[in-house]
Amino acid sequence: MPESYLTVRGYGEGEYEEKKSRFIGAVKPVRDEAEAEAFRAEVKAKHPGAGHHVYAYILLDGIHKRCSDDGEPQGTGGAPVLDMLEKEGTVGVCCVVTRYFGGTLLGAGGLTRAYGKAARLAFAAAGKAVMSRCRVLSLTVGYGLYGKVSYILPQYHIRTLDEAFADAVTLKLLIRADRAERFAAEIREMSAGQAEPAVLEERFCEME
Repeated sequence: MPESYLTVRGYGEGEYEEKKSRFIGAVKPVRDEAEAEAFRAEVKAKHPGAGHHVYAYILLDGIHKRCSDDGEPQGTGGAPVLDMLEKEGTVGVCCVVTRYFGGTLLGAGGLTRAYGKAARLAFAAAGKAVMSRCRVLSLTVGYGLYGKVSYILPQYHIRTLDEAFADAVTLKLLIRADRAERFAAEIREMSAGQAEPAVLEERFCEME
C-alpha cells in the first residue's frame, strides 16, 4: 500500500433523468471486494423495482477493478462508470447506478452518457478525500510534562483521541505515519528518555 491514496469522503448519491428513465448513482468507499459486493447488494435491495444495477469498483491497490453492465448492452453501463472512477484517480471506491426504465429506448450512446452522468453526480455529492497512513499512539507522561507535550501536538497536526488522568496522564493520539518518528524523538529528548510513544495500530485516515 502507498503512504496515501485518493478516494471518496463518504456515501454520495445523485440522480439523472433522460427521456423519463431515472438513473440513480450511489458511491461509497470500500476496502475490499467483499465490501464492494455488499454495497452493490445494499443498493439493489433499496431499489427492488429497478431493471438494472450497473456497477464498477477499484480496490485500494489500484490494480483490482471490475465493472458490470447488468444486462444493458455491452459497454454502455459499467464501462463509463469505471472510466469516471479512473479519470478521477480514485481507489477503494465502488459506484452503483440504478436504472428505472422510462419506456423509451436511449440507444448505446444515450445509455453511456446517462450512466456516466449519474455516476459523476454521485461522486460529486460524496466529495474526495486523501487518506494517509496513520498511527494510533499511546503516550504516558507525568503532569509536569503534560503541558509541554500538549503544546507541541499541533506542530505535528496530531489529533487527541482520548485522555486519561490518574497518577500520570495517558494520551491516545492519532498522527500521520511520516511524522511519528520525529515526534517520538522529540518526546524522548523532552523527557530525558523517560517517555516513549507506543504504537497501538496503523490505519488510513484523512489528516493534514
